[in-house]
Amino acid sequence: MSEGATSSASRASSQQAAGSKNGGASGGGGPNPSGGGGAMAPLAKYKLVFLGDQSVGKTSIITRFMYDNFDRHYQATIGIDFLSKTMYLEDRTVRLQLWDTAGQERFRSLIPSYIRDSSVAVVVYDVTNRASFLNTSKWIEDVRAERGNDVVVCLVGNKTDLGNDKRQVTTEEGEERSVKDGLLFMECSAKAGYNVKSLFRKLATSLPGSADAANGGGGAGGVGGSNLIDIKLSQAPANLDEVKSCGC
Repeated sequence: MSEGATSSASRASSQQAAGSKNGGASGGGGPNPSGGGGAMAPLAKYKLVFLGDQSVGKTSIITRFMYDNFDRHYQATIGIDFLSKTMYLEDRTVRLQLWDTAGQERFRSLIPSYIRDSSVAVVVYDVTNRASFLNTSKWIEDVRAERGNDVVVCLVGNKTDLGNDKRQVTTEEGEERSVKDGLLFMECSAKAGYNVKSLFRKLATSLPGSADAANGGGGAGGVGGSNLIDIKLSQAPANLDEVKSCGC
């Protein structure tokens, strides 16, 4: 994947988030010119909000994508984190604004304001925790309440590296749920790096204005990849059960 050489990360409080939303850090709004030069094409910006229960691996998925790194000793997200990354596609350049939300119940009241202007909602669950899968229903309901059908929703099952013996949610269940509710779907492992790039490829080709989205390639179960550069699918990882730690 050809990606921007620069990335930015900042801790966003609820006050900062409100300012960002009003100041143009939203996915669906009009893009701001990059560099201020009149001859330069505007840089399209898209807001991706990551939702799901605590400890399902939202932060780890973002960290793997941003830095190709996995931190076994991560701390729970407090409030909201914000990161951004530029991606160079064959037909355009886009900036992905990644909003990492806390899964704890005490932060639920903050979430709707972050969903409100998003282009993509990524709802994450832990394949070894059935409750986190069942709870995706309420996260999806929150998204639909704020954005209706004007948003791409992707259901993501994380922690496949923990192996089938620890699985509580099958791949087929995730696929059936995505077809039923009209969602994108993918399983991945932030720990092993499995399918993380493919996940963001699927999201990028589903963004408004992309050639694949216009052709219907971004629908549930379809992975369009013609307009992203240097994407290689990972092989399914070996069972990493001998590492007795969270596979976030």
